[in-house]
Amino acid sequence: MNYQSSVIVQSVSSIHMTPLAGRMLNLLLLFSMLVSSLAMFLLPADAEAIPVFARKYKLSCAACHAAFPRLNAFGKQFVEANYRLPNWKDATVETGDEMLALPSSVPLAIRAQAYVQQREAKSISVQNGETTQAGTDIQGPYLIKLLSSAPLSEHISYYFYGIFAEKGDNGTVIIEDAWFSHDDLFDTRVGMMFGQFQVSDLMFPREIRMTFQDFMVYRMAGLTYDRGLVFNYDLGPVGLDIGVVNGNGIHENLSINSPGYKRPDHMFDNDTGKALFGRLGMTPGGVDLGLFYYAGSQKNITGAAGTVSGSRDTDKNAWGVDLSGKLGNDTYWFAQAIWNDWQGVIDSNRNYRWFGAFAGVDYVYSSRWTYSLLYNYADAGDLDNTDTIYEGININSLTAAASYYFMRNIKAVLEVNADFQSKVEQTGSYYTGHLTGENYALIGLDAAF
Repeated sequence: MNYQSSVIVQSVSSIHMTPLAGRMLNLLLLFSMLVSSLAMFLLPADAEAIPVFARKYKLSCAACHAAFPRLNAFGKQFVEANYRLPNWKDATVETGDEMLALPSSVPLAIRAQAYVQQREAKSISVQNGETTQAGTDIQGPYLIKLLSSAPLSEHISYYFYGIFAEKGDNGTVIIEDAWFSHDDLFDTRVGMMFGQFQVSDLMFPREIRMTFQDFMVYRMAGLTYDRGLVFNYDLGPVGLDIGVVNGNGIHENLSINSPGYKRPDHMFDNDTGKALFGRLGMTPGGVDLGLFYYAGSQKNITGAAGTVSGSRDTDKNAWGVDLSGKLGNDTYWFAQAIWNDWQGVIDSNRNYRWFGAFAGVDYVYSSRWTYSLLYNYADAGDLDNTDTIYEGININSLTAAASYYFMRNIKAVLEVNADFQSKVEQTGSYYTGHLTGENYALIGLDAAF
């Protein structure tokens, strides 16, 4: 450590602060000095093409990404073109059969993440209030993901990824995104995606966010992974997406029996209803604007603190507005607001309404540095004082992140999260609500190859 850095650390150490704040600040200073040293001594050349699409078309990641994983304008066009360039057949095997288009190599890529995190949050038993806190956590690996995608015909593409490790859960492979897409059904210019996907991808895909912190309202509202169909069509200046999904996520299912003898199969849906959703998108004045609506059902909640799914189907509605745009050549901004109406989910004679939103900005300072801010907000509304875990929907946090790119496809990440939500005291039969703060600081690596 040089003399100037030593003086800074000593000066900061002399300021009175909580032990948690001191540890977070020390991590911040240590990481800043590490990155500064790397920036001075490690200046590698730009990476070659990665991962699946970059290999296939022999392009740099910078062709589609303003900064991995954020897409630029060309990257969005690539997605809208059904994940392909016009010369996609150049990388297929020459078989002499016009009805066979096999990629010349199996299109695979890997994404890996590892972090060290200092966190204030605790694990609290809802029944007796017993708490457990790890403090500093070495999260390596945090995530290992296998991805694959390729065009299969003039109009059909596929995409999937499987998770081999996430959040310490080893030994189980989980498939999340897995779908086929067609960009022109029956020459009608109607596109279709069929399989497993996130409903929230119609607005802002969580997989390409720049922060470790999530877009929390999507998870709280249950608008993430599900199985179904989405159709899209351009109506001049307006784009229309309409979809149908099972509505119960990707974990619940129904074993078939006839009666009492289990059949060797499962139904992915465990009720008779389907969830319908749609989005209207337009670009007034250069700003991307979307209007979203979701109508479906969910099981009622029961048991201790609402931790058990009941057998009664209840109506679930959500409507939202999303906005995004660009300032200059290097600043991207985005915002989402969602209003939720869960009818009879606890008391069958009462509707429960709550609101959630997020807003953020990503600043691509240079080919080496990007900076991001993300604000998450949610008000549990009618779910407050229900003595259920859903009181914990309340959130009010600001996340700041910085990324240093060693190469196009590997970056060091520094992120801090400040929790502004007021803590509450346990008042009901169970320990629910915002009983502990959620401040954290993390450093780590994120790579795709």
